Amino acid sequence: MSEPSPTPATTPSPDTDPPRRSRWQAFRRAPRPVRWAAWTALGLVLVLLALTAAAVVVVRRPLPQVDGEIEVPGLSASVEVVRDAHGIAQVYADTDADLMFAQGFVHAQERFFEMDVRRHVTAGRLSEIFGAETLETDRFIRTMGWRRVAEQEWALLQPATREALTAYAAGVNAYIADRSPSRLAAEYSILGLTGLDYAPEEWEPVDSLAWLKAMAWDLRGNMDAEVDRVLLSLDHSEEEIAALWPDYPYDEHPPIVSGGGVVDGVFEQNATSNATRNPRRPAYPRGVVEALERVQDRLDAMPELVGRGRGIGSNSWVVDGDHSATGMPLLANDPHLGVSQPGIWMQMGLHCRERTADCTLDTSGFTFSGVPGVIIGHNADIAWGFTNLGPDVTDLFLEQTEGDDRYVRDGATEPLEIRTETIEVRGQDDVELRVRETVHGPLISDVSPEFATVGANAPTDESGERGSGYAVALAWTALEPAPTADAILGLNRASDWDEFRAAAADFAVPAQNLVYADREGHIGYQAPGRIPVRRAGNDGTMPVEGWVSANDWTGDHVPFDGLPSVLDPEEGFIATANQAVIDERYPYLLTHDWDYGYRATRIREALEAEGELSVAEMSELQLDTTNPMAETLVPYLLDVERLPSPYYRNALNLLRDWDHTSPADSAAAAYFNVVWRTLLELTFHDDLRQRTWPDGGDRWFRVVSAMLTEPAGPWWDDAGTEDRVETRDDILRAALIEARDELTRRQSRDPRLWTWGHLHRLNLRNATLGDSGIKPVERLFNRDGWEVGGGSSIVDATSWNAVEGYEVTAAPSMRMVVSLADWDDSRWINLTGVSGHPASSHYSDQTELYVDGETLPWAYTRGAVESAAEDRLVLTPAAE
Repeated sequence: MSEPSPTPATTPSPDTDPPRRSRWQAFRRAPRPVRWAAWTALGLVLVLLALTAAAVVVVRRPLPQVDGEIEVPGLSASVEVVRDAHGIAQVYADTDADLMFAQGFVHAQERFFEMDVRRHVTAGRLSEIFGAETLETDRFIRTMGWRRVAEQEWALLQPATREALTAYAAGVNAYIADRSPSRLAAEYSILGLTGLDYAPEEWEPVDSLAWLKAMAWDLRGNMDAEVDRVLLSLDHSEEEIAALWPDYPYDEHPPIVSGGGVVDGVFEQNATSNATRNPRRPAYPRGVVEALERVQDRLDAMPELVGRGRGIGSNSWVVDGDHSATGMPLLANDPHLGVSQPGIWMQMGLHCRERTADCTLDTSGFTFSGVPGVIIGHNADIAWGFTNLGPDVTDLFLEQTEGDDRYVRDGATEPLEIRTETIEVRGQDDVELRVRETVHGPLISDVSPEFATVGANAPTDESGERGSGYAVALAWTALEPAPTADAILGLNRASDWDEFRAAAADFAVPAQNLVYADREGHIGYQAPGRIPVRRAGNDGTMPVEGWVSANDWTGDHVPFDGLPSVLDPEEGFIATANQAVIDERYPYLLTHDWDYGYRATRIREALEAEGELSVAEMSELQLDTTNPMAETLVPYLLDVERLPSPYYRNALNLLRDWDHTSPADSAAAAYFNVVWRTLLELTFHDDLRQRTWPDGGDRWFRVVSAMLTEPAGPWWDDAGTEDRVETRDDILRAALIEARDELTRRQSRDPRLWTWGHLHRLNLRNATLGDSGIKPVERLFNRDGWEVGGGSSIVDATSWNAVEGYEVTAAPSMRMVVSLADWDDSRWINLTGVSGHPASSHYSDQTELYVDGETLPWAYTRGAVESAAEDRLVLTPAAE
């Protein structure tokens, strides 16, 4: 082959320019080392291109077929799956069984890896996939026995529920049957590169039941507070501890249900009732505290995937036709949960082409992948929403153990119930776990190997110490088998208030505030849940002596008919945001650890002020960023004198005309929140144990508000300074100065350029591979860096933990507004998207809309669904 002719050029200068040659000539005449380096670089580029192409193939291989036709064994007739532009599926079939089958199929199409990991979580089998790193989580969950309880629940379910679970499982299995792991999820391919040799097992109906235990764990109530109170009791008086857990302010933040009482075991919304309790406090010797610290260490180490039970809550409210611009009820809901990618919810509709005895469903809303039915949403007749009721359904019982297999009870000893569990661990030998239980529940202080000696052969001395002879048992209503799955499908099928309440009666755990509206114009509220009745010696606020049977639960639960409920209240609306359900006259103990009601009060004020709301105004209220602590704290900050220079005073000036809202672009909100975090650190870190440091949420709003009226109160003094006693204004001044300096370092010297969103980032991380430490993998699965407004205990509840920083730790996991006048006028949005595949366009396609405060149209009727249709998949029965 002849070389190409040189490119014509101007004559080079003989003194300064080399002769101009083509790139090809230059390469051919280059010295050999340079030529080899070039070939090597070219080879590397080609290898990288090949690897990139292979990676794209691997990541895209699991994407599901969403149009056309698929033959599927197990169906009785064809099923249509109509997806809109955001991949949200509306399923149409002729029988409930085919609907459940298709729901399982579609869930597996989009999120099977998430489902598979969840069932490994709830069975205590994560280590089979992830190795020794997850062994402690497996130990803890096996000790609690989530899967064992779910298996016991199967027999309690109604036949129709068992049929639905079975059909759902068949649909999942029909999808995964002929697909290799690499065609199910990119995660399996990546884990395969680490040596994982794994093929998913068939889905079992009990796998769906077990996931409800994980949700109950995340919403379990005040278990952490029980431990924290004991730890603080080592260094602080009862009065000081009480100041950190103030009584609920019923006069400032009204409960959900005003008035009412229990008459002959039935709650009547117009009755009154009273009750008293006189709890007995045990002494907490050092051995008890050490056992509780070990338990708390284990709780703190639980992965985010399982849920921490902190910083979560929800908003929901419903207005009647007199308060609605449509003349019919409107219902809003936004549950607050930990943030992850993908998010917890998957939107879907389940529609019978014709309602018959064999086909009863026509429902749409938010679903859990792995669980049949719609969890929150509406059907053709009613709409419903959830917020966490937050009842005290856990207690820690201190146990005196004797030897390895007995424990003390009323002066005698009884045998521990003991079972052995085998945990398979990837890459190493199986691990044997010995689980011990008392009458109160499993000994969770036994969870780790280093805890196994707790309680063994430890005599009691005169001071009451038992060395390592204290164990901690967990009593939790979720460990009692219950037919909660019946409630889910019961809500899906309910057509009126009575049927709604009948379904709610089966909702054992997690106990939720249920708000209701129907097409007849009614609105209502029902508190469901299995809530223990305690004896007088146990008020649920601190661990109690398990060796005294008088402290036991009675074995009864608050009767469902005695739980608060209301239908068509006179004020025309119902607002729930985790505040107290009812006032202190209520005869049963629900909890002492309510949310303090700041969000609820803000919502009530807005509903009262508006008078008549539209769908858009309901959605706008969900985005309210007013900080309730600012109204209290800012006047005190503005009164601080003697700031050192204009540099600091310029920052303070941001607060002078601030409207107390916290949008992402607010400089004043940025400064206030940094001041708030710094104030908590300066005030409490020197006095409290680290694990009890303030997180900055609603309880601390209440605590600090009370302290501000006492400028010389004891909490203000800095324990680290021996030569002076600090006052409130000293701490406020220091907080203002340190916050100014922090924001200068983080953002700008000019306060006008600060933004709250720059600090307050929503980082959506994959629960399994998102923190792998491998940057390309993390970039593939995570969606980080969203700048958001809102904050803790704000209606737009993007919570953050003041101990850790400003990053969002929990947020509205979805938002919905349902119009009972016109289902198709309803709105919804998901935190992420419906797909769990990172290569899917629906992996996070709703997030930007969510962050911008927007919502999507919620098509329900067949005509609206057809108008929004983008893809249509037909599942047809395969020839047997």
